[in-house]
Amino acid sequence: MEVTDVRQILTLIEANKSDDENAHGAEDELHCKVLKEIADGAANAQELAAEALKSLDINFSRWCA
Repeated sequence: MEVTDVRQILTLIEANKSDDENAHGAEDELHCKVLKEIADGAANAQELAAEALKSLDINFSRWCA
């Protein structure tokens, strides 16, 4: 996974922020993907994590049913 892949997912989350459930699901999926990459020894782990955490700056309601 590259930082550009994370940015594409962030763009998707931003585009869907009016649908809280969809945006939250995409954010959870992004964080899981990045964590897996890091656990698998990604050479760019710090960059991936820093970029993925930018999802927290996207304004939508985070809740679970």
